[in-house]
Amino acid sequence: MSADLMPSNVTDVPADAYVVLGLATCFIKEDGKLQPLKVVEPIPSAALEALCKGIETSYEMAIATTFSAAFVEGEGRVPDGFPTDVQLCESFEERLMAATRSYRSCASIQSLLPLGGAKTDFNYSTERKRMLNVERVIRTEDNVKQHAYTHQVL
Repeated sequence: MSADLMPSNVTDVPADAYVVLGLATCFIKEDGKLQPLKVVEPIPSAALEALCKGIETSYEMAIATTFSAAFVEGEGRVPDGFPTDVQLCESFEERLMAATRSYRSCASIQSLLPLGGAKTDFNYSTERKRMLNVERVIRTEDNVKQHAYTHQVL
């Protein structure tokens, strides 16, 4: 990958740097109904370690690849090995750079999923839905009521 195709903030990320991408099942709400959506997103090293220890997750699979396989000609790309009907997560490029950097500081994590390998034996569950298009509305009634002299020095 030539340097002129890369944003200035990725100059410290080598093209052959190790990174893990995961396929997550997320949900969006359309017309009052939940619709599943398959999303490819970078998995940082600490998260991969937790996933390999068996925590419940929305990730169906993960693939170990290189930065240049996921960042082609200045934009994010779904690398080979993923289904064709998926989309990249929001802020994919920034998250890709951050995840790639996380593996440089902890190279031993790479042994959990060797380069070019895929992992599908996660503790996959969609019981707790990962919602993508939810707007959180905070109301006055949501505030916790405090005792009248909570902030007074007695």
